[in-house]
Amino acid sequence: MTTEDTSAMEAAIDRWNGIAAPNQAARAGLADHLALITAFEALRGMLGFEDEPASFEAALRAEQEKA
Repeated sequence: MTTEDTSAMEAAIDRWNGIAAPNQAARAGLADHLALITAFEALRGMLGFEDEPASFEAALRAEQEKA
């Protein structure tokens, strides 16, 4: 995350909620939060819950079929 990204997010939080980051630790936490969002966005479309077995028994059958 860039300083621009965190500055834009800080401005949006202040505009919507009237809350400013109290210190540098809060700004670092915001940067970590934005990095986490970016990491999840990179996974979009790659994860498929429907690809997973719906139950423990189904998982056992799926593993047995692989062998």
